[in-house]
Amino acid sequence: MGSLFGRQSAPLLGIDISSSSVKLVELGRDKAGSYVLERCAMEQLERGWIVDGNVEKFEEVAEAIKRLVKKSGTKTKHVALALPSSAVITKRITLPGGLSEQEMEVQVESEANQYIPFSLDEVSLDFCVLGPNKSAPDDVDVLIAASRKEKVQDRQGLAEAAGLKAMVIDIESNAARMAAHRLVESLPSNGQDAVVALFEIGAMTTSMQVLRNDEVLYDRDQAFGGSQLTQLIVRQYGFSQEEAESKKRSGDLPEDYNSAVLRPFVDSLAQEVARALQFFFTSTPYNRVDHIMLAGGSAPLAGLTEAVTKNTGFACSTINPFDGMEIAGSVRLKKMVREAPTYLTSCGLAMRRFLQ
Repeated sequence: MGSLFGRQSAPLLGIDISSSSVKLVELGRDKAGSYVLERCAMEQLERGWIVDGNVEKFEEVAEAIKRLVKKSGTKTKHVALALPSSAVITKRITLPGGLSEQEMEVQVESEANQYIPFSLDEVSLDFCVLGPNKSAPDDVDVLIAASRKEKVQDRQGLAEAAGLKAMVIDIESNAARMAAHRLVESLPSNGQDAVVALFEIGAMTTSMQVLRNDEVLYDRDQAFGGSQLTQLIVRQYGFSQEEAESKKRSGDLPEDYNSAVLRPFVDSLAQEVARALQFFFTSTPYNRVDHIMLAGGSAPLAGLTEAVTKNTGFACSTINPFDGMEIAGSVRLKKMVREAPTYLTSCGLAMRRFLQ
């Protein structure tokens, strides 16, 4: 069986590979057991190197990961990576309690055969026990995860080419949830029973997960994101793609940028968030959320949280996955705070070091 859920507590880097950048987080713990952010770094990728989670330009991405590791200053070689949810089939099944690890493997394989549209030789398969089944406490709920071997090997190969060793291959949505869980606990009543909509606004895609306690009530990906803002800048000012992207990051844009480009984009982004919530309400018994959390590269855009609250009527905040952590001296604080929402998934991957 592959290690889609493999675990470990030796030093471990969390590296998130998205369509626009690679992000690295390394966490430690202090004597009291609280998280310490040891390192975080980001390296931009060119458009077309990663498409829909697939590695199209292997050498270029491996080189970018090498630069990222060097830039971060880490000596750690073990890494946790993730696959996009679209590349992984997950299924929750119920098995009798009291099975040995080996008996469970046999049962998981026979169950997996029913749900996976490929032959099992082509698949990396893993499972983890979630706990007793609510309606039949003698049984256990088990989560099966399966991905085509070549997808897993792609990620492992990238790590190897960059001089690293992949110890964990997780699922992006799973890692994002893990990092968000800490922040949900800081809501009133420790976030108990709170319905939280988590949006990760990437370059091409926005992923939404609605969470309550440890359960995912609903998830959905929508095709909108930060690259649309870059396109608007290109159209408005005639910059090249690269110029527009770098000016967007540095804020070096003409005077009318806020009114002519940014504000209309922020409004349309807020409308997309409201629309995604409507899909959730129409397909579940729920008709409200307690809190909206925004992560990803476009989350810190000026006025976005206010626009989302105005469009939805729900409280909204931008997520900082390092909130409440001690920050090591090597981390550039201002830069980290500015980019924090982008590190949600890589932070969740880095947390795998401590999750036994």
